[in-house]
Amino acid sequence: MRTEDEIEEAVQEFLDKVWYGRHCATPTADIIDDPSMSKADRNIKKQAQKAAAEIEEKYGDELGPMSDFDWGMLNGKLSALRWVLGDEWDMLDT
Repeated sequence: MRTEDEIEEAVQEFLDKVWYGRHCATPTADIIDDPSMSKADRNIKKQAQKAAAEIEEKYGDELGPMSDFDWGMLNGKLSALRWVLGDEWDMLDT
């Protein structure tokens, strides 16, 4: 049986990868110079870009490209491990 620490480490990995995929799929993920964007939104985008760079550094080629099947497996693993730790099924918030 896996330890709780091992499970939590895997949850963090899958969470990082799912968040990264969602971040990169956002059409405006790299836009921070839009003059219509508020200062707060610009800061959020900058923080997201920094987080994405850290995830790229940590996981490299493991981030993709991924097929629909790969994304389904990643999300399923995240959901199952979160369930083991006490969350409801299908808890995929990132």
